[in-house]
Amino acid sequence: MDLTGFKMYKNKKIYIIDTSAILSGKPLSFNNAQLITTTNIEKEINPGGKDYNNFIYLRENFLIFKLPSKDSINQIINIIKKTGDIDRLSYIDIEILAIALDENKQKDTEVVILTDDYSIQNVATYLKIKFKSINQDVITKKLKWISRCRGCGRKFKDSMSICPICGSDIKKIVKTAEDIIN
Repeated sequence: MDLTGFKMYKNKKIYIIDTSAILSGKPLSFNNAQLITTTNIEKEINPGGKDYNNFIYLRENFLIFKLPSKDSINQIINIIKKTGDIDRLSYIDIEILAIALDENKQKDTEVVILTDDYSIQNVATYLKIKFKSINQDVITKKLKWISRCRGCGRKFKDSMSICPICGSDIKKIVKTAEDIIN
């Protein structure tokens, strides 16, 4: 068979690295894969010690630093408001998810987020972006959270800490749990 003029494509593998992956202490070099993280990740890593040294090694040898698009940031914020994960994610976590969303738009790429953070994993399921854990099991259920008053039991869509009705503390509870099909 003559393949002249046809391009052979091989999927490019991209790993989006969050803070938990760097702090895991596990080696994070992958053959023929890009390792990408947010330029702001250093804010979550304390200078000194083994974890910082691991970060410096990764920074100097493997990591590509990017900032996500504003559109992807806004898309992530809208999703985490709907899932109830908004109080569970730092801005850097939001950037990690937004970078994954940006990278996932490229053709012929496979994007995987490396994280032990269950909220990042939860949001990734809604985005249909793959994820892998470093030190613990991955989530098995896709969750939506809602706020509920500990005193009067009222439920609220919006995130708050004190019930506007009775003044009691508010806590997050699972509104829905759906099995993740791999």
